[in-house]
Amino acid sequence: MLGVLGGMGPLATVDFFGKLVAATQAETDQQHMPVIIRSVPQIPDRTACLLHGGESPLPALRHGMRELARAGATVVAIPCNTAHHWAGDLAAPDLPPILHIVDAVAERLAALLPGGAPVALMCTEGTRAAKVYEKRLDRNRWPILAESQAALDAVSRGIAMVKAGRIEAATALFAQQAEDCRARGAAAVILACTEIPVALREGEPFFIDATDALARRCVRWFIETYRGAPGGCAAS
Repeated sequence: MLGVLGGMGPLATVDFFGKLVAATQAETDQQHMPVIIRSVPQIPDRTACLLHGGESPLPALRHGMRELARAGATVVAIPCNTAHHWAGDLAAPDLPPILHIVDAVAERLAALLPGGAPVALMCTEGTRAAKVYEKRLDRNRWPILAESQAALDAVSRGIAMVKAGRIEAATALFAQQAEDCRARGAAAVILACTEIPVALREGEPFFIDATDALARRCVRWFIETYRGAPGGCAAS
């Protein structure tokens, strides 16, 4: 059973679940995968921890993982890019494995840009500071363009707008930043904060939606794990 460690933030968790359902080819309710969603927004801020020494979210993340395990989750998806900085610390014999969001994005990049090309990240400052993508993505194949502090600040403002429910304002800001990435030579822009696709929904194949990539990876996990089982599903 898939467990979702959510709430980071709530709209991002809703967006992930919608994309999980949309990625599933099913004709009946029973053909969809069983999912347990734990949406607890009170997990300490990930970026505040990484940039300013704020409270670590690791104890709360570990507690959430244990709750999902007790509820029957055998694998976990975390629809928060920055939280994946702690993915290694959440690996333990008593906890379910995590389907890593960067690995899911790498699969989309391999399909979209098989020969490699420069890419841009739109993400939290915490994700960039922790090098969540830089540490896991093949940068020889897909080099990540550097970002100015002004660009990072602009994306951070947009993320805060989504969290505050100001979606239209965030859409305009994100769209401008994406165009700036294109102008600087990015062959694709990775929407590497799960708040961003809530507001920026158009632009494929230029955009790589990390939330959607993770949802599709989860569907494939379900097919690979339970292929042939009654009520099985297929990825779209």
